[in-house]
Amino acid sequence: MLLASPDCFSSSAASSMLSSSLSHNRKFYSLLSKTPISINLPIRTRSTRFCTASLITSPDSFEVGKLIGSYGFMNVTSYSGYQSGMDMEFSSLGNMGQLKVQDVGEGGVKIRLYEGRIAQGSLKGTPVVFKVYPGQRAAGVEADMMAANELNTHAVLQSSSKGICQNLLILVGGFETKTGEQWLAFRNAGKYSAADYAKIMSERISKSHSMGENSWNPFEREQTIKLRRNFVIKLLRGAISGLVYMHDHDRLHQSLGPSSIVLNTIIEKDAAYLVPRLRDLAFSVDIRISCLEEGLGTLSEGLWRRAITSGCFTPMEKRAFGIADDIYEAGLLFAYLAFVPFCEAGIMDSLSLQRLLENTFQLDLEAVREYCLADDRLEEAVKFLDLGDRAGWQLLQAMLNSDFRKRPIAEAVLNHRFMTGAVL
Repeated sequence: MLLASPDCFSSSAASSMLSSSLSHNRKFYSLLSKTPISINLPIRTRSTRFCTASLITSPDSFEVGKLIGSYGFMNVTSYSGYQSGMDMEFSSLGNMGQLKVQDVGEGGVKIRLYEGRIAQGSLKGTPVVFKVYPGQRAAGVEADMMAANELNTHAVLQSSSKGICQNLLILVGGFETKTGEQWLAFRNAGKYSAADYAKIMSERISKSHSMGENSWNPFEREQTIKLRRNFVIKLLRGAISGLVYMHDHDRLHQSLGPSSIVLNTIIEKDAAYLVPRLRDLAFSVDIRISCLEEGLGTLSEGLWRRAITSGCFTPMEKRAFGIADDIYEAGLLFAYLAFVPFCEAGIMDSLSLQRLLENTFQLDLEAVREYCLADDRLEEAVKFLDLGDRAGWQLLQAMLNSDFRKRPIAEAVLNHRFMTGAVL
């Protein structure tokens, strides 16, 4: 069955796809029909745009392969005043520099991933990856809401008159099982994530060091570092390009990190062919002014609570806060990719790096640099960010600015001289 994916759905038909009614104003058609039906009626939205993207929604149109992994989501559960030694997040109510604490707990939604392929039609044989959301009985209404939000977000982004962005993972279809599980099928764009790449590179450094410093030819080492720097910048440019596209289409990512970027290659000498793609849009937020005026979605409650705490009350203020929040996440991603692939395994990970930035040095990147200079194990990371008269540090400081109003927009990040590769 082909489904014309509307730009915005109404809640009247939510129960036909999802096993529970959702609190979002979106319409979802049944994905369980065994009868092939073509639906190509254009649907006008509140912003008068038309949607024409089609999704394959018959279970018979897919073949499911082996299980390739699973993961969960982290939830922000509460906020309190600053306490030393805990994870922190910037927000204020009168003092923009004041630090707040976010308590993070593991959510109840566990996602499974399967290999597969399209079995019928013009795309027959196309490899896909299935992202499986558990049914309401196993994970409650939250899983249905996340699946619905991810489907709706991809439908909107893939229906743009500007064309499909190459830096976003492509949704090709999906269906619901009799047990209420939501299976979303994405074009298989690679088996590695940015987190996988960073881990593999750090392990290679550890292996070379274990063989003795003299075993690594100085010329070979220099070439390897050059290739790595180029690859990381190309990776970051792809991720930020995807974010630019989302923001241009009034969508926040809200789950940006090394695991949410799919890579078609991790071979550094093939950087010219690298195409990073953003995935995991379950927490994406619609930031059209009309939507912000109508009300706030359940999945974005935490974001808007932080916005209000930071003094943002009008739709325009909340929109600006949401965009800046995505930039902050992108800054943490930048820091991760600037350090982990250039260090031995176990020296730095995402959590310890975030604590170093937020807790120990309270986002003073000059102080972070001085600290890292004293540790030989972090030498290559420092040299990388030092390129172009410390251009990397300057960009990182801007993206992680404690005052969200002073953070650059995604397009400005993309055009920064560090991101353009001018510093190489």
